Amino acid sequence: MLFVIFIGFNLYAMEWQLGFWHEENAKCILSISAAIVGILVVFVMHTLSRFAAKK
Repeated sequence: MLFVIFIGFNLYAMEWQLGFWHEENAKCILSISAAIVGILVVFVMHTLSRFAAKK
């Protein structure tokens, strides 16, 4: 849930008039990327824990 809040806040804070890949938006892009990687890691660890519980 925390990663989704980070993504939403950074999408709100991004300066869309400058363009997505502008230097000013680099910190937002980096933070959004980190949140997406965090969601993927949580999903993978949850899946692996379910496989370990079945054994």
